[in-house]
Amino acid sequence: MDNSIKMRSVDLEVFYQDFQALHGINLEVKENHVTALIGPSGCGKSTYLRTLNRLNELIEGTSIKGQVYLDDISIYEKDVDVVGLRKRVGMVFQKPSVFPMSIYENVAYGPRIHGIKKKNQLDEIVEKSLRAANLWNEMGNRLNSPAARMSGGQQQRLVIARVLAVDPEVILMDEPASALDPISTSKLEELIGELKKNYTIVIVTHNMQQAARVSDFTGFFLNGYLIEFNRTSELFVNPANKKTEDYITGRFG
Repeated sequence: MDNSIKMRSVDLEVFYQDFQALHGINLEVKENHVTALIGPSGCGKSTYLRTLNRLNELIEGTSIKGQVYLDDISIYEKDVDVVGLRKRVGMVFQKPSVFPMSIYENVAYGPRIHGIKKKNQLDEIVEKSLRAANLWNEMGNRLNSPAARMSGGQQQRLVIARVLAVDPEVILMDEPASALDPISTSKLEELIGELKKNYTIVIVTHNMQQAARVSDFTGFFLNGYLIEFNRTSELFVNPANKKTEDYITGRFG
């Protein structure tokens, strides 16, 4: 397999009971790049995102056909440790979901679960993660204050710091800026640009301008099908499929 491919799906199909949400998706996610998934509501992009760390299993009646690979490991094999998988493939949701505890404890939570107990080690991880999420300068002297007092944009960056604290390889983001104001969105987009130096990122976004700004590759989903996948610069300027062109020029969706 091409070493630059971090994750890939092969003939992936997802069913919610009798409803088929995804049809034969073949998609490659390149390491240390940002891949954006765009398309109208209900087109399957968030469903696809959740297949990459098996979060779809939490929805009753879900079944899967096909394969998803992380490096060259098939993640749906019976012997795969799902907790370990979700440590390697972290998730940032639409609404920032901070825990009702201090900023420090939010970030230290994951490492503690994974067995790190020494305070000096936790201190180091908390600082490193907050720095990586561009929060240390704002919050480094307020670590004991409740996370709930932070602004929405800061909370979303704290959630990212929490994901980074368990040392993932891939970060999945499901509409991470949809609840944020323009300034917070801009900070988040800058952060995504910095994070891709060390992580592989897959982002679902309704905002096509955002996809164009932050991503290297874009996949356009429609009615559960991957209609087109290409370099972002190519897909937005010179789409190969008429449906893609209609969507990005605002004719529907």
